Amino acid sequence: MKAEVTDSAEGDFNAGKKASDPKPHRSLITRFWKQSVACAILLWFGIELLTLPFADIQNLRSHNPVETEFMRLHAQRAREEHRSFRKVQEWVRLSNVAPTAINAIVVAEDGRFWNHGGFDWFEFKESLLKNITQGRAARGASTITQQLIKNLYLSPSKHPLRKIREWILTWWMERTLTKNRILELYLNVIELGDGMYGVQAASRKYFGKLVSELTREEAARLAAIIPSPRRYRPDESSLYVERKSVVILQRMKARGM
Repeated sequence: MKAEVTDSAEGDFNAGKKASDPKPHRSLITRFWKQSVACAILLWFGIELLTLPFADIQNLRSHNPVETEFMRLHAQRAREEHRSFRKVQEWVRLSNVAPTAINAIVVAEDGRFWNHGGFDWFEFKESLLKNITQGRAARGASTITQQLIKNLYLSPSKHPLRKIREWILTWWMERTLTKNRILELYLNVIELGDGMYGVQAASRKYFGKLVSELTREEAARLAAIIPSPRRYRPDESSLYVERKSVVILQRMKARGM
């Protein structure tokens, strides 16, 4: 009989302990917090989608951009540094660009351009492995479409949110414009010198001829300076340009160009 009383008392104690246990409340708060964060992320994503220039990309089917975000940034930087800024650009149709110049730039910047849907996942994986191995950003993996989106609408920032915008707009551009139109836009807005944009203006400046008249060697040298257009010139002696242009020519030859 005594043992039964003890068991009953212990049971009442445990029941009381469970009744006052704050864990269910904690679980409720945690669930509410997670749901709130998820809703906030979805709301941000929805607002972000509304602000992205989807309609502007559709407009690029038939209209050329007057100015890019990079051009505005370069002009602003020049003002902050109290120096003059003069934009030099001459629009050229893709059909008037020498095939050798097209091949050199595609080989140099995005060898799988004609085959991917905006993202080169193989190059992305290789770039990631190399950067992790060397502990620094030693190799990029942006496709021509990604570079064009960044030039037109974004900035050189490597912020994760900027990359998300870039990926969304790259996906949309590849499904809105033809490959030829994407390449034509890229060749006309890419920076190839301080204040100089597009292959036609660069060809006139550096080689004194139309881009339709560039030789293989000249096209390779022009493509070689794309990563650092303010540091190097294709018409001057430079070990970097020499080596890079040789690599580009070798790749072109290997592909039967």
